[in-house]
Amino acid sequence: MTNSTQSLLQALGRVLMCALFVIGGYNKAVNPAVTVAMMAKMGTPLPSLVTILAIAIELGGGALLLIGLFTQPVAVALGVWCIATALVAHTHWADRNMEIHFWKNVAMAGGFAYVAAFGAGAFSADAARSRRRFAVRV
Repeated sequence: MTNSTQSLLQALGRVLMCALFVIGGYNKAVNPAVTVAMMAKMGTPLPSLVTILAIAIELGGGALLLIGLFTQPVAVALGVWCIATALVAHTHWADRNMEIHFWKNVAMAGGFAYVAAFGAGAFSADAARSRRRFAVRV
């Protein structure tokens, strides 16, 4: 596989992985009362605060992942978020839909582990920042 193909696939992977978070975070941001009510119904402590946290992580983290800025720490945060939400919100195993969501979150965390390990690739803000830093040193 050529470097340009690999970089293109890394960018495509970031776009596909961030879509769920950008859309979810946006939906929470435009109608936070629904999210607060849902979290309160699940017994989440401090549902208003957790809603703000969810919006920040999902919308903010998703946007950063999309452009490839601070990609590796963002991938770690989103991977941890996926595991946390799987354990908190998707463990009602009698409901097949919840089981599917649980394993979807686990799979996403695995994808984020790859992003954390290998970075954003050449088509990213991280790569542009790195090229600029290198050019300044030379």
